[in-house]
Amino acid sequence: MNAILDFAPPLVFAALGGVLSERAGVVNIGLEGMMRFGAFAAAAGAIWTGSPWFGLLCGALAGAAAAAVHALLSLRFRADQVVSGIALNLVALGLVTYLLQSLFGSSGVSPEAPSLPRDRYGHTALAYAALVVPVLFHLWLSHTAAGLRVRAVGEHPRAAATLGVRVLSLRAWCVLGSGLLAGLGGATLSVGILGQFDSRMPAGQGFMALAAMVFGKWTPLGAAGAAFFFAAADALQRQLSFSLHAADLRLEGVFLALPYALTLLVLALGIGRTRAPAADGVPYEPEGR
Repeated sequence: MNAILDFAPPLVFAALGGVLSERAGVVNIGLEGMMRFGAFAAAAGAIWTGSPWFGLLCGALAGAAAAAVHALLSLRFRADQVVSGIALNLVALGLVTYLLQSLFGSSGVSPEAPSLPRDRYGHTALAYAALVVPVLFHLWLSHTAAGLRVRAVGEHPRAAATLGVRVLSLRAWCVLGSGLLAGLGGATLSVGILGQFDSRMPAGQGFMALAAMVFGKWTPLGAAGAAFFFAAADALQRQLSFSLHAADLRLEGVFLALPYALTLLVLALGIGRTRAPAADGVPYEPEGR
């Protein structure tokens, strides 16, 4: 359980970011790239200031900045939302690698960064936040006027617009919030778990977060539950790899694929029984524009 609480926050925050964006009607395939920007910015900010909390803020803002590009392309210029997200992932892969080499003289890992403090049980504050934030998000989305407006623009944007909701503006804010959460998830990897940035981050966890969102049926609690399930698989493969290595059995690579194999299995079994928001991925064209 302790290991699960350590590995779950990056997936939980990114999955919640996906829920926020897609419940508002904007597909966000770029979670992987936003997490990567967030992980790097968090490590860099923590190294330069000596404060992991400032690094965490930098990571969240970097994710939001990346999301702003996605919002601009997909909402203002009505680019294909899937293509925009994939392009963002590719830009993050190349740009962060370049920044890592330029700023720290390494193409592999950054210098050691200050890590978030841990309590007596060995957990950071983000581990507990991953338990609380999904519940608060669920209450906000289901029981507040703002949450109702978000759900409305993701299901029936025309009807929402007739009631005075500014569809494009609300969608843009939701995409920015999605990037903020994804950047926070990436920051958790670098200043909350590893204590430095690794060029392999986030190692596919953005795509796992998307799978958690789909398996959780685009709901905060469902996505968080699926994220914890994938985190449990990650913790299990690490324990199995450690045990086999101690026994001198070279099968670590097989177990390294366990979380990703479970992700594919879960999607294969559950995708037919899920339904995305009706207007998810559908560009909104205001009348008379």
